[in-house]
Amino acid sequence: MTFNPLKITTLSSISLLAMVSVNLSAASLNGLSQYKGSGSITQGLAKTIEPNIFDCKSGRSRMAGIGEISDSKGKVWTVPASNHFTTAPKAIDLYEQCAGITHSSIADVNQADVPLVVVDPDGEEITGYFFADNYFELYINGKMIAVDTVPFTPFNSSLVKFKVSRPYTIAIKVIDWEENLGLGTEKNRGKAYHPGDGGFIASFSDGTVTNADWQAQTFYTSPIYDLICLTESKGKRMSNTCSTLGTDEGQDAFAVHWQTPNNWMTKEFDSSLWPQATLYTEDEIGVKNKKAYMNFIDKFSGAGASFIWSTNVVLDNEVLLRYTVK
Repeated sequence: MTFNPLKITTLSSISLLAMVSVNLSAASLNGLSQYKGSGSITQGLAKTIEPNIFDCKSGRSRMAGIGEISDSKGKVWTVPASNHFTTAPKAIDLYEQCAGITHSSIADVNQADVPLVVVDPDGEEITGYFFADNYFELYINGKMIAVDTVPFTPFNSSLVKFKVSRPYTIAIKVIDWEENLGLGTEKNRGKAYHPGDGGFIASFSDGTVTNADWQAQTFYTSPIYDLICLTESKGKRMSNTCSTLGTDEGQDAFAVHWQTPNNWMTKEFDSSLWPQATLYTEDEIGVKNKKAYMNFIDKFSGAGASFIWSTNVVLDNEVLLRYTVK
């Protein structure tokens, strides 16, 4: 979609009134010129280049599409994010309804058959357990280990095995998928454009858990109805004062994108300026009714792990996580 900075000024009075429900202020009419952040701005719905990358064989799932949208300088951004879902090895499911895998506990899982990915031949064998809302890609010392088996919904959980020597770096891309590509929203709670929320938790057999010691940097934020609400400070890309309400008039929302470094997943990458992860409770993420999480809670919060994300678990849709195990 071609970016049109004047488009928002042509909204009808009816549309403007409707968007009051998401706190659209008059400041957004000139917000683009006042945006001083480091990101690139797009507006409106992206062009769909792949309507659905996931086939749910048993049950129903949301359409997991891929889109492209151009900013004002002509740079094309992939939404919700570039990913390796169709090409990378998949993690092993603990619970995945579309594949008919509905284990009631970790005791039902044959962990001996989980493939071992070798990073260091003389390293320690480690098992990792993951629950992502919605999708993750796991790297160890820059080596792709596995990706989530479900990009959007239904919710699932999974595990992997790898062999590595300490110290080693865990790097994870997490994506909160979107139904309205480029807008960070989905049809939900009676609204056509409702922002979804993310969340990620993991534990490892060597005692490593997700917590506030991890780093989390944002690379895609949407929907934004007033660019003035965006701020940046000490490496944090913040949208905490931006509206997270749903609307039926969200088709002209803005999005903010930041370029992902090519080597972000490697051991050598300097992430010293990245902020620490923000912690979220199980109630905030809303997992107590999800069997994919609750059936294996002893491997998540029961193991001492916390849900982590960036500073905004609702509006930040692509987040990169890093942690070094010493």
